[in-house]
Amino acid sequence: MAVPKRRQSISRQKRRRGANRWKAPQLATCGSCGAAKPGHVACPSCGYYGDRQVLDIEAKG
Repeated sequence: MAVPKRRQSISRQKRRRGANRWKAPQLATCGSCGAAKPGHVACPSCGYYGDRQVLDIEAKG
């Protein structure tokens, strides 16, 4: 089993752990209705993915 030859400094340790920090999800706007949605996902409000409708969304009310 490999064992490190020298101890890693605290600054290197913190820099490595800083990459795992939580980031807010990036939301894109829907091209047809303008609602915020995650990327590469069909829009939950209108049902469009790109330029075609893939989900049947029924009107509420």
